[in-house]
Formats: sequence, structure tokens, C-alpha cells
Amino acid sequence: MIDFTAARRHMVDGQLRPSRVTMAGLLDAMAELPREQFVPAKSRGIAYVDEDLALGGGRFLIEALTFARLVQAAAPQRHDTALDVGAATGYSTAVLARLAASVVALEPDQALADKAAATLKLLGIDNFQPVAGPMAEGHLKRAPYNVILINGAIDQAPDALLAQLAEGGRLATVVGTGPVGRATLFTKRRGVASSRVLFDAVVAPLKDFAKEPGFVF
Repeated sequence: MIDFTAARRHMVDGQLRPSRVTMAGLLDAMAELPREQFVPAKSRGIAYVDEDLALGGGRFLIEALTFARLVQAAAPQRHDTALDVGAATGYSTAVLARLAASVVALEPDQALADKAAATLKLLGIDNFQPVAGPMAEGHLKRAPYNVILINGAIDQAPDALLAQLAEGGRLATVVGTGPVGRATLFTKRRGVASSRVLFDAVVAPLKDFAKEPGFVF
């Protein structure tokens, strides 16, 4: 019988804190939220290992450390509205919902979206709105967003998402779908989004963000 409470504590104390994750609310959320409920039943025993976890259909739950460092960089505040892009089974939405005022959970895979909504409601989380649609297009109806989190590696941040950032808003993601990507923070100031590389990261790519192939002459 796996002691998931102990596993969460080990994840926080053994993986996150030693790697400079210091945001108190984030650490509390990840120490309390049952990550094992957001992965397939066969994977619950490895829900707290430090690697991406397959969810099916080519989708993954990002490893805890990379996820935590991205969220910490985006620095969601209690008054913020967040857009969770590629919410999948809802773990990222659950964490953001503990830190922000409200979260739009954008997920194109209906089966994953249904799983997310059911799990979040079971946990008593109600400050989120599930939305189905293409990830790269964001969700204009609820824009602008103070925080946007993209759950996977992308080739480049699409203009549609950057346009949906509020003034002072932050978008965190991993740019680069090769062997090693770069965790990157985009910040909007005076209507212009600038980027800053945070750290190297290896996470599964999101196909919805793949560049269109160019012409070869």
C-alpha cells in the first residue's frame, strides 16, 4: 500500500525545495493535492517520480519540478486570472486554482477535459472554467490573463496567446521541442511581450504548437 501523503512530502522536500522552489503557496498546494488522482490508475504508483507521466493519446503530465519552476516564474497572485493551456487531466489547473482567483482550463481532448472536470469537482475546486478548443488560439472570451501556463514544449509562443496577456501578464512555457528545450518567461510591458530564458528543460512537446513546414526551393 503506497503512502501518497508521504510521497507528496518527499516530492516537495526531496525534489522541489532543493531546486530553489520557494513559493510558499505553491509548495503547500503541491504538498496537499493528490497528484495520483490525475494520472491513469496503472500509473498511480509512480505519480511522484521526477519524470513526465503518460496520460494517453500522446499527452503527458509534466514532471513536478519543471512544472513547479514554471509556475513559480509566472508568480500567480490571489487576484489573478489564469489560462491553463493543455490542462489535460487537470493537475495544473488544480494547482493554479489554489494560487489565482480563477482559472480557464483549455483542453482540446474531450476525454481528458471530462476527466479533469470530474476530478476537480471531486476535490471541491470550483474556481475554474473548462473550455474546449485549439490550444494555440487560447480563449479570447475571458482575456486578458495575468498568467498563462502552457503544459508542454512548443516551437514558439503563438501571437494569439501573447495578445491575450494583460499588461504586466506572464506566460511560462518551454520553448524548443528538440532534445533539450528552454523554460521561458514572457512578460508584457507597454503592450509588448519580451522573453527571458529561465533554465534548460526536457518535457514532452505539444503537437498543437508545431510550426507549419516551410517551402523548400
